[in-house]
Amino acid sequence: MSAVLVKELRERTGLGLLECKKALAAVGGDIELAIEELRKSSGMKAAKKAGRTAADGVVATRIADDCSYGVVVEVNSETDFVARDENFLGFVEQVVDAAFSHKQTDIEALMSGDLESTREALVQKIGENIGVRRIELLDAESGVVGAYVHSNNRIAVLTKLKGGDQDLARDVAMHVAAANPQVVSPGDMPEELVAKEKEIFVAQAQDSGKPPEIVEKMVGGRVKKYLAENSLLEQAFVKEPDVTVGKLVAGAGAEVEAFVRFEVGEGIEVDKVDFADEVAAQLNG
Repeated sequence: MSAVLVKELRERTGLGLLECKKALAAVGGDIELAIEELRKSSGMKAAKKAGRTAADGVVATRIADDCSYGVVVEVNSETDFVARDENFLGFVEQVVDAAFSHKQTDIEALMSGDLESTREALVQKIGENIGVRRIELLDAESGVVGAYVHSNNRIAVLTKLKGGDQDLARDVAMHVAAANPQVVSPGDMPEELVAKEKEIFVAQAQDSGKPPEIVEKMVGGRVKKYLAENSLLEQAFVKEPDVTVGKLVAGAGAEVEAFVRFEVGEGIEVDKVDFADEVAAQLNG
């Protein structure tokens, strides 16, 4: 079957790769006839759902028995109600299993076979748009990978340590979940973010009416504080506020090499629709 035809049918219907291939094969490659047949089938129900924003859902992790690597995934639904559904959670487990077993972070590749068919069937059954949003993997060369998932399955963290053990890696992951640092150390902070914050601090300090040399010191202090507050190693450890995460890890003879933090729906823009307008739109077709 022509890849061009399959691509066009997917774009015009919003349906999955396998379903579009089957539909075209059944009608000898006639795209208009394929669309007509799909309109008669339940498949188009999934296509209509695909236009709705899936900004709820869950996150999940999986760590190797020897803690040598781990994966974290986010799978989205439209509502929190579906995010607690057993069928949805079963699908999430399948996604985690596949990503973990194959060390696969490419979502398109991961979903190219049975998982996509399972997702489409679940959309049909539940009646909401469902999608695998992102997958990350951390692989420890000389250390451990730890994981922590918040009890409501909305925040998940992987940490990668050089040295240390599983308990330490999990403690650091728990801290990341709670404190939400942006980077491991101050030096990792992107220059453009530092410049942006400095610009804001300069404007605030200048409004104080203080001399330029004092303003410079004020800005320097605020930038230093900003970096400390947003850098993992500089933050006070949530379980022992008198100790920074950096000192905690160093005391165990370890180093933090990386972390990944997923929070459900972060960065997704959800269109707010007036209820009356939504009802009117449904009544109009």
